[in-house]
Amino acid sequence: MIKYAIIDDEPIAHNIIEEFSKQITGLHKVGNCYDAFQAIDLLQKEKVDLLFLDINMPKISGFEMLKAIKNPPKIILTTAYKEFALEGYEFQVSDYLLKPFSFPRFLKAVNTILAFKDDKSIANPYSEDYINIKVDKKQHRVKLSDIQFIEAKGNYCKVVTEIGKLLTLRGISNFQSELPKQFLRVHNSFIVNRDFITATEGSRIFINEKVIPLGRTYKKLFGRL
Repeated sequence: MIKYAIIDDEPIAHNIIEEFSKQITGLHKVGNCYDAFQAIDLLQKEKVDLLFLDINMPKISGFEMLKAIKNPPKIILTTAYKEFALEGYEFQVSDYLLKPFSFPRFLKAVNTILAFKDDKSIANPYSEDYINIKVDKKQHRVKLSDIQFIEAKGNYCKVVTEIGKLLTLRGISNFQSELPKQFLRVHNSFIVNRDFITATEGSRIFINEKVIPLGRTYKKLFGRL
């Protein structure tokens, strides 16, 4: 059983998460907190495995709260602001939910936690499912399934995710050696996540509105996949 708490200053957010959670076996609510101070107090009194954490709260933000606590439980961010979600990589969050979110999206986020649960505890999900990306002096731990494509930019690479972009001083070949099979090198300057490919046409690959060239060297290999 995973014990969870909700930290959000909006009562309607609590209601939605509670109703969704009731439909999933293995979740048990241990608290409702409407600001970071209540959450810190709860964590001192209760064993909490998972926090549904809002970012934009009065007094102390969700990120400021995470900086203040040691060994936080698993975190699923909930936010109405897409630009805030990208910063969550710094805090090794398990997933993020952009408000308003549907039950299927909520279920997907919770399943990232349930998948690592064993008979005694929740295992650490920060292993092969994540990759470290350094931006300036910060290390961002990015979920592999969030990465849509990687584009070489000279000595840098631009990593494009569902919620934003990260520019890192790292070669594309270095990325290629570290990524799992779902990532395909399709051009000297591009690696794509096959899960995000929406269409192909001739020597072009589409990821939603983004058009990515399919290099001649990689075309035969791509056609076999």
